[in-house]
Amino acid sequence: MDGGRSGTRRRVLVEMWQPAPPGERVPRYVLALRAAVAVAAFGLLGAFFYVAFRFTLTPVRDHGQAGANFRPGDSLRFYLDRPTEEALFQIGGNLALLAPMGVLLPLVAKRLRGPLRLAVLTALFSFAVELVQGAFVIGRAFDIDDVILNVAGVVLAYALLGRRLSRSLRGS
Repeated sequence: MDGGRSGTRRRVLVEMWQPAPPGERVPRYVLALRAAVAVAAFGLLGAFFYVAFRFTLTPVRDHGQAGANFRPGDSLRFYLDRPTEEALFQIGGNLALLAPMGVLLPLVAKRLRGPLRLAVLTALFSFAVELVQGAFVIGRAFDIDDVILNVAGVVLAYALLGRRLSRSLRGS
């Protein structure tokens, strides 16, 4: 595909999502596409939250091993002392768990663009999940390192995909 054509298509796509100039109406197909993107993003976000809650708020058999961690880095050091496969599962799982928020939230609302905004929102959400885990879910415990890894995963997903996708589908 010609690079010039691709750039033109992208420019047209981005321009299509911009507000109409004063005195002009936005075409109905543009309104329909905007609504479709928002509905799809909300639907995917709902499915994502369902899966995330199933992963994080389901009781597990821990054989009495679950213990709270309020000191950043303690669990990470523990994970890194484990066999490689287990460490990758724990660290990678926490990085990936909330990563879809870095892609979907900027599609839902332009105000949620930006790594700092997403980091704050994710930190609050992850912190709340960890509190619920520690207080109410059998075999689970609060872990500050999980919050840190969740936030890092969201910011990374935003940097790699969310920013570009949001700008392409929602405009600048």
